[in-house]
Amino acid sequence: MSMMDKLKSMLKGHEAQADKGIDKGGDMADDKTQGKYSGQVDQAQDKMKDQFGTGGEDRPPQT
Repeated sequence: MSMMDKLKSMLKGHEAQADKGIDKGGDMADDKTQGKYSGQVDQAQDKMKDQFGTGGEDRPPQT
């Protein structure tokens, strides 16, 4: 069993909490870099939410 499979199984049923943690981590990265990489951080947050969180169910559609 790979590490990704273990993480997914541990987070099963706790997607909302995973989303909160991903958001907090992204906010911390933005603070540390003074927003210099906010675009990349947002992309990483989206990909992490797709893997571990709600999969973007609560996000508005991007235009």
